Amino acid sequence: MPAARLTPPRGAQFVRVDRTEPGAYDAVRDTEWDDIVELSFDPDLVTGALTALAARARHWTLVSTVSVYALDDQPGADESAELVDPDEDPTGYGNQKVTNERATAAAPGDRLLIVRPGLIAGPGDPSDRFGYWVARLAHVASMPADEPLDQPGDVLVPTFDGLWSQAIDVRDLASFVVEAGARSLTGTVNAVGESLPLAHVVERSAFVAGFTGRLRGRSDAWLAEHGVDHWAGPSSLPLWLPRESAAFSQRSDAAYLALGGRRRPLEQTLLDTLADERARGLDRTRSSGLSRAAERTLLAL
Repeated sequence: MPAARLTPPRGAQFVRVDRTEPGAYDAVRDTEWDDIVELSFDPDLVTGALTALAARARHWTLVSTVSVYALDDQPGADESAELVDPDEDPTGYGNQKVTNERATAAAPGDRLLIVRPGLIAGPGDPSDRFGYWVARLAHVASMPADEPLDQPGDVLVPTFDGLWSQAIDVRDLASFVVEAGARSLTGTVNAVGESLPLAHVVERSAFVAGFTGRLRGRSDAWLAEHGVDHWAGPSSLPLWLPRESAAFSQRSDAAYLALGGRRRPLEQTLLDTLADERARGLDRTRSSGLSRAAERTLLAL
């Protein structure tokens, strides 16, 4: 992480420690805390922090995940939906988050807020998922018309019928966590953003990017046959999910909105994400998404 992002706000003290080391909390163990915000998925780190700090914390915020839910086939499901069993896969991401939720809830005091984000979007995203579409569309739009490509103005997409996208801007999520702690809010809330058809998200990405080429749709079966993965990773079409899991991107955020959570307009997130993508390089190697060379190969089939 760039050093500039570790600069604390005025009035705050930054204490850098390795939480896996003995005595990690010695420097802050006697501090009185207005709010603790726990981000880790590692149960050992979570329980270590609870042991060291919970007795002196007025409020505790655990940032969990919608990956705690057992099913992704229920559009509009809220925070009461069934959770995965952590004992079935103790090392699974969602399973560990359930373990952390239970451990934190068991700590004394009525002060716990569990925030379950879905896909987190916005500038600086290291996962490269949400930014893939607006970056790819802008990259193709910027190519010279006479560039010797097999498919110069085309972008590969999944067939969109039945696909959804749901993302929360990282700045809205961060603001909610800070304000919720200041207000001592408790309970459990999905911080997931507005659920939108994936076609709409890609179309608005094209508008923001100035893309006027063709979106070339391929079926799920065709993409799988040609080695294209779902959701994330270097051989994926990001945000594309199996049809049976489409409701992963259709969870209710009614509780989040009721507690004052905000949704900035999609186009604002896209504009800011594109500015960040341009700064990092539209043609860079990405954590998620097809390379342009791989995409061109597929488009030529």
